[in-house]
Amino acid sequence: MTELKGIVRIADADVIGTKTLYYALRKVTGVSFMMANAVCITSGLGRDTLVGSLSDDQVKKIETLLKNPNGIPAWLYNRRKDVDTGLDKHLIAADMKLQTEFDIKIMKKNKSFKGIRHSMGQPVRGQKTRSHFRSGKSIGVKKTKGGKKG
Repeated sequence: MTELKGIVRIADADVIGTKTLYYALRKVTGVSFMMANAVCITSGLGRDTLVGSLSDDQVKKIETLLKNPNGIPAWLYNRRKDVDTGLDKHLIAADMKLQTEFDIKIMKKNKSFKGIRHSMGQPVRGQKTRSHFRSGKSIGVKKTKGGKKG
């Protein structure tokens, strides 16, 4: 029986070797549960394969499948119809974080509603701000001047 590796590096993410492949792929930034399942099926490795038992070639195969998901439907990609190129892409790890930061900078530059909310440090997706998102201000209970109310 082959010895399990303690920690395996998959697409810039350190994964514990005793985890199954499905849950290990979920630790990679930019991989959803559906994409992890599709990669497990497309690669030919089972969902229940332990990551520590994978060979280096199998890990490279998984990484190339994550970067270039050939054979996986386009609706599973995390960046469809890219603004610059118009192509469907799937970004992982550092590429995903850089692209997100770049998109936020463009929104701020264009002064769109979302960009203004980002620059003010307020919630962007329509949450209510009465009780949360105080951004450093502490507001207590106001007392009446005469003592008890009523």
